[in-house]
Amino acid sequence: MGTAVVIIVVAGVLASAATLLVWARRRLLVVSVVGRSMEPTLRSGDRVLARRVPLARVRRGDVVVLAAPAQMADDSQPPSQESPGLLIKRAFAVPGDPVPVERVPILGGQSAAEVPVGHLVALGDNPPWSYDSREIGYFREESVLGVVVRPRLPAS
Repeated sequence: MGTAVVIIVVAGVLASAATLLVWARRRLLVVSVVGRSMEPTLRSGDRVLARRVPLARVRRGDVVVLAAPAQMADDSQPPSQESPGLLIKRAFAVPGDPVPVERVPILGGQSAAEVPVGHLVALGDNPPWSYDSREIGYFREESVLGVVVRPRLPAS
């Protein structure tokens, strides 16, 4: 009977660990920073932990992880490219905020006075090295993967 109890306890612990791992992978994202676009906040080589959230939970000033826009899929890689296919930027204006045409002139050609629902203005902290809303305009809701909750994770 002692061996059966040990087996049941071990199975329970393994099942709990597996459930926790699945939950963490669905809710969290670890991203390595490559490039200078977020200096001095984040540096190339830093790893960050992001919580997966919808655009509605992003607040102005949050550091966000974004899927790179489709136009980056070709061979041209801007100097601020982070982990392949991902960008890390600061949310500069969220839906309902005034369109920041003074910082992002490309948005001035649009008719809206405020950032439309389902869109985000995201900028790097180091403008000369950042590929962001200044070049591409709005990021769409689908590109928002999460908000950084822990910058600079310890090296593994």
